[in-house]
Amino acid sequence: MATVSKRLVLHFPKRLTNEPIVYKLVKDFDLEFNILKASVTPGEEGLLVMELTGEQRSYDKGVKYLTETGVKIQSLSQDVVWNESRCTHCGACITLCPTGAFSLELDTRRVSFDHTKCVVCELCIKACPPRAMELYF
Repeated sequence: MATVSKRLVLHFPKRLTNEPIVYKLVKDFDLEFNILKASVTPGEEGLLVMELTGEQRSYDKGVKYLTETGVKIQSLSQDVVWNESRCTHCGACITLCPTGAFSLELDTRRVSFDHTKCVVCELCIKACPPRAMELYF
């Protein structure tokens, strides 16, 4: 069976912030997870950015469980946007990015962005003078 690994943004309604949802993904569906960003407060809405890995069938069952439970799911790769036309290639983002999602092409002196390395820490948004980075959840 093929293994799948995807980065997801999970939105938790208030009623689920005290539930062991990630634990159930591991225990009941044999999935591995890597939390990239979390903002979950009991009694309030929660947001969890995570990478979820497992066999395709288990992954599909886990996603179905999340949906049936009331968790809204978005794919992270669709939510990270670099507006290259606004980018001035100043490089401010390069020094702050903890994952190396930004790099400088030495021959052209232009910044490039690899969204697969992005963990949505939002440091690039604060660092970018022309506001070329837009992160949507």
